[in-house]
Amino acid sequence: MGNSHAIILAGGSGSRLWPLSRTLRPKQLLPLDGEQTLLQQTARRLLKHVDAGRLLTVTHQDHKFEVKGQLAEVDARLPAAVLAEPCARNTLPAIAWAVWEIFKQDRKAMIGVFPSDHAIGNEQNFLSAWRSAELAAAAGYLVLLGITPHEPATGYGYIQPGESLGLDAVNPVLSVSRFVEKPDLENAKRFVDNGYLWNSGMFVFRAGDFMQMLEQHQPEIHRAITSMRGTADVEASYEELPNLSIDYGLAEKAKKVAVVPVAMNWSDLGSWESIYQHRGKDEAGNVSHGDVLSLDTQDSLLWSSNSLLATIGVSNIAVIQTADATLICDRSRTEDIKQLVVQVQKTHPHLTETHLTVHRPWGTYTVLEEGPRFKIKCIVVNPGAKLSMQMHNHRSEHWVVVSGTAKITNGEQEIQLEPNQSTYIPKTHRHRLENTGTLPLQIIEVQCGEYVGEDDIVRFDDTYGRT
Repeated sequence: MGNSHAIILAGGSGSRLWPLSRTLRPKQLLPLDGEQTLLQQTARRLLKHVDAGRLLTVTHQDHKFEVKGQLAEVDARLPAAVLAEPCARNTLPAIAWAVWEIFKQDRKAMIGVFPSDHAIGNEQNFLSAWRSAELAAAAGYLVLLGITPHEPATGYGYIQPGESLGLDAVNPVLSVSRFVEKPDLENAKRFVDNGYLWNSGMFVFRAGDFMQMLEQHQPEIHRAITSMRGTADVEASYEELPNLSIDYGLAEKAKKVAVVPVAMNWSDLGSWESIYQHRGKDEAGNVSHGDVLSLDTQDSLLWSSNSLLATIGVSNIAVIQTADATLICDRSRTEDIKQLVVQVQKTHPHLTETHLTVHRPWGTYTVLEEGPRFKIKCIVVNPGAKLSMQMHNHRSEHWVVVSGTAKITNGEQEIQLEPNQSTYIPKTHRHRLENTGTLPLQIIEVQCGEYVGEDDIVRFDDTYGRT
């Protein structure tokens, strides 16, 4: 349709895929189903039906710059349409904010809402179902895409479909009889036998109809969202919004709700077991990623993100290896990883927050070594990017250029450094690092001082608005 819009929801934390997925690097920002990240795959998929100027993304404030950077690699117009929530409030407030932004421009907009962290193997079936859903939405329905189940899964909600709406659509469009929360195995088997569908979390509706439903069923959210006039209003009122999903807050209350059944090789990739089931296997039934060597190993998920991972004489296990943490468990226990993460948060909280390589809007830094009173980093600055003008109260820094050309502000001095050249930055000196070249700038930074935490930073000027 000519007025089709799409919203990407990119605000999840993804603790069930620890140690690869972490608070500041959740699963939608990871390449779990190919070379591109799940977010990038989602954006490319949606651009086959909507123009880049009509694709809006909602994410968390902590992920804003990484989301913008990844979307820029898909289409240069996408970063301008990223909304950053100051705090997580579930799917309904996020969707309501995005719909309101679209509604102000086009009250008749046809909107599809899609999670950023799902895998879809059959894109043609997905696009066909989306178009069929738009036909029902044009008749005033709130429409879901319902996945035709291939097993009695207990990790998804279910939809009981009703009678056909009789629309002239490629895919059948059915009324919704009821929604069911995640069931136990016995009920899941019964649901599959009786033609229930998995709830994919994908919705299609007209902007005006959504705003009317929101005002009727969630007037508090409607009032808050429509009162927002800028960033200050969002920050002031967002935390007060109720924590509500669109399923509970609207779909289960609305009168005109429909579902489009679709089989599209879909997975929410919500656990390591679901990743194992989704990906191709070798002749021994193993899924391997990265530098892996296995002997006499069967039916296992072997994932290495850095160094060699070797196994011998094991079966039905998941081994996930990162630079600073390794998970080993029986494949049948991958759903329990959330419990393990709670324990890790108590004993090693940094291992649930970030990786050794941390992404910033200007590039990345990797912690190579650290101890009392020192930290060593490898810093990579993207072409044309620069760090904030900053200072540290408790540490000094030594910078050595490895490759590229560095433009450095050090106190009152401004200097250019080439590979093998260095500079010393005393504590409390204002300083800035900039890459004015066309190739990545790589430096080694050695920090020394009584405190080398990341929060010892005072920013005076920042291209990315972090002052």
